[in-house]
Amino acid sequence: MDEIKKLSSVTVGDTEVVYWQNIKSGQVELALVPAAAPAPALDRSEIDNAELTPLAEVKIRGDHNTCGFGAGRSMRHNGSTEQFRFREQQMRDHEVETILADPRGYELAHRLAWRGDTPVFTVSVEFRNRSRKPVTLDMIESFALGGLGPYASDEQHERIRLHRFRSSWSAEAYHVADTAEALHLERSWSGHSVCSERFGQIGTMPVRGFHPFAAVEDAKTGVFWGVQLAWAGSWQIEFSRRRALDFSLSGGLADREFGHWSKTIDAGETFTAPEAFVACSAHGFDALCSRLLAEQEARLDVPESEEDLPVIFNEWCTTWGDPTEEKVLAIADKLRGTPVRYLVIDAGWFKSDGSEWYAAQGDWEPSPRLFPNGLKAVADKIREYGFIPGIWFEFEVCGPQSKAFKLYEKHHLTLDGIPVFPDRHFWNLNDPEAKAILEEKVVQMLKRNGFGYIKVDYNETVGFGCDHPDSPGEGLRRQVLGTYGMFRRLREVNPGLVIENCSSGGHRLEPSMFALSSMSSFSDAHEEPEIPVIAASLHRLMLPRQNQIWAVVKPQHELKKLGYILSSAMLGRFCLSGDILGLNDEQWAFVREAMEFYRRLVPVLKHGSSTLSTMMSPAWRKLRGNQILVRRSRDGRELALFVHVFDNPPSQIAFRLPAGEWKIIEEFAAPGTGTSSTAGNEYRLDAPAPMSGRVIRLQN
Repeated sequence: MDEIKKLSSVTVGDTEVVYWQNIKSGQVELALVPAAAPAPALDRSEIDNAELTPLAEVKIRGDHNTCGFGAGRSMRHNGSTEQFRFREQQMRDHEVETILADPRGYELAHRLAWRGDTPVFTVSVEFRNRSRKPVTLDMIESFALGGLGPYASDEQHERIRLHRFRSSWSAEAYHVADTAEALHLERSWSGHSVCSERFGQIGTMPVRGFHPFAAVEDAKTGVFWGVQLAWAGSWQIEFSRRRALDFSLSGGLADREFGHWSKTIDAGETFTAPEAFVACSAHGFDALCSRLLAEQEARLDVPESEEDLPVIFNEWCTTWGDPTEEKVLAIADKLRGTPVRYLVIDAGWFKSDGSEWYAAQGDWEPSPRLFPNGLKAVADKIREYGFIPGIWFEFEVCGPQSKAFKLYEKHHLTLDGIPVFPDRHFWNLNDPEAKAILEEKVVQMLKRNGFGYIKVDYNETVGFGCDHPDSPGEGLRRQVLGTYGMFRRLREVNPGLVIENCSSGGHRLEPSMFALSSMSSFSDAHEEPEIPVIAASLHRLMLPRQNQIWAVVKPQHELKKLGYILSSAMLGRFCLSGDILGLNDEQWAFVREAMEFYRRLVPVLKHGSSTLSTMMSPAWRKLRGNQILVRRSRDGRELALFVHVFDNPPSQIAFRLPAGEWKIIEEFAAPGTGTSSTAGNEYRLDAPAPMSGRVIRLQN
């Protein structure tokens, strides 16, 4: 049996970070242990047949592949990993750096960092080529957590679960939890063969199929371990076990097998994998998610106008791609005196006669028919009305009805020498001339015309890659870095600019894009009943202050329907749209009441934690039951309760609140949709109306 010893440990908040070392192989494992767990973690050095999970792994071209039938299913535990041995470790304030070395002259630098006493950790891995020859990487991981399930020395049957969030267009953040047995990860009779669940996303829409998130639960102790990847390109996560009884979670860039990625590192050069956030908690799934969100909050970089989370009006669901100066200014006039601060002109402002908004991107010249006095005149007028003007771009692509589609084709991405998409070309964001064109057409255009808000949309994926000498996956990685550069450039030239991140709704809802933008469009489910379900689920993946949610209002909506729509938008950043000019006085007064109520919710939305409770059907397109999201202020004295009732509700909904004597301060709801009350720490809703919504503010 290999000898395993504790190399080092450090405690951050209620989490112990432990580094274990295999003396014979020289490999090092990173483990997170919550102090509040109901049982002590087993000592790895005392477990028979314990097998460490290397905290950093690479696959070097030419070294042998994964054994145990693993090739094609996983690139972990390969011949390269076996050659990296522990060299040194430095414990600094708020950082641990561990160096592994390969006798051929390669190093892996693993860094774990944190802020103050907050137990959420940023992991980064750097490969260093100290040899005299180039070397090709076919895989590099951003993170690896080992020893998951450290509370039992048996096979851990029916106690380990993997939590993920699935996603598709207009159906983001669908939470699923699978047992290890359901994923077919039971250990074989001899322990031979690789058992791995590898999942992820390929392309430049990082939230497509899955969000870059995973959590592992020990159901018997209630302990969770979790990770979010901060990367807007192809990624992968693996939940696996090998010969050992426990499990591991690892991931990063999608590798050569999964994402067509490889990269040559010249002598003396380095390469750093995308960052990941990791944490653990013994206080439940929502508590784990809140910890991961703490790192997102620490990275916020938003303009001053965002501090009070103002209301947005976007005219997309008003004009549906046909905005005009007359329509926009009529909306601005109607909105005077409301809490709306941003008025956004969406797609279509650039289309010429005979073209469509979704095919004319690329030239970015305002239509003289739609805006006869130019965009600056409209932006100036919007500011006179008291609003910050915003405008829509999809600047990373060219549509086939634009002049740029053919004129600048040599500056667009290709695969095998052919544009990667036949009817939507992608600018090569590492091409100097492409960057110069976008500088003039987008960055400087905003400055010239006085826009203070940009909605950046992105409605197609590059696919698995584009031409690059190393690999298509490396071409794609560099394109993602180019996107980051464009977002940064927008703010460099326009310092107070508010950036909205949109990608056919929520296809870019991941931490690296959150850090570059003020807020993100939650979904393209603009008018659908599942809006509150998607919005509430996203509280576990992103800060509600950055989660822009649509409230599309129409004259045909009765107050109950309006209450459902408006209360849903209060789950995050309130974005009003629709036919506000056609509403009657009663409807418009109700909409204004909702916006004023939202303003009073801002403190708890901005700083707080969320807990989601659902008693509903699994079908989002045929909702039954109800959901309740509790948002608690940071000081614990105030709650915001978001209650959404679907079809076939019970006659009474009872819900247990945190300990205390909670009193209702105020409530937003349509008349006749139920009666709210509290008794101690219990909330009750009597006679809830189907397909209704309400928001209640409570104090203790």
